[in-house]
Amino acid sequence: MGLLDPPGFRRNRHGHLWMHLQEGERTLLTQLLDQLGELLAPPEPEQPVDPLEELVGIDPAAVRPADPALARLFPDAYSDPEAADEFRRFTQRDLRSTKLEHLDLARATLARKDPTRLSDEEAAAWLGTLNDLRLTLGTRLAVSQDGPEPFLELAEDDPRRGMYLVYDWLTYHQDRLIRALDRGMPR
Repeated sequence: MGLLDPPGFRRNRHGHLWMHLQEGERTLLTQLLDQLGELLAPPEPEQPVDPLEELVGIDPAAVRPADPALARLFPDAYSDPEAADEFRRFTQRDLRSTKLEHLDLARATLARKDPTRLSDEEAAAWLGTLNDLRLTLGTRLAVSQDGPEPFLELAEDDPRRGMYLVYDWLTYHQDRLIRALDRGMPR
């Protein structure tokens, strides 16, 4: 990583994937990952968990989340609500676990010194986690295809403007990671 390299993700000439973030960026990402972890934390079961259901990963209480951000992270697989809930019972627990594992792996890489060399598994974790962060913020802000203008026209002290700038910053890093991963794909 050269002194003039922009922050983000890149693949070097040896094919290794690196993450380079300034201290303030690492701090912000740590806070965002902590908040996402709280959002993704499994709800406390209302009744005792059936050991067989636990073993095979069935979540009998899984329903479409009321929180729009969680509903975006755990979308319906079918337009029929009954079929969607049935599918969710068999998949949501594993999907939540995967998201939390990716988040923990991304968090662990932030604790290492900068620049940080990433394994393929760590890069995949970052890709999923950045996507989850963007989906969550985008849903909270009601980001649409209209572009950034509605947010950039907000007053400087409007928290939605700041949130949008963080959303845009996450988009930048996700794009850098995708480009770095693409450079390592065989042609």
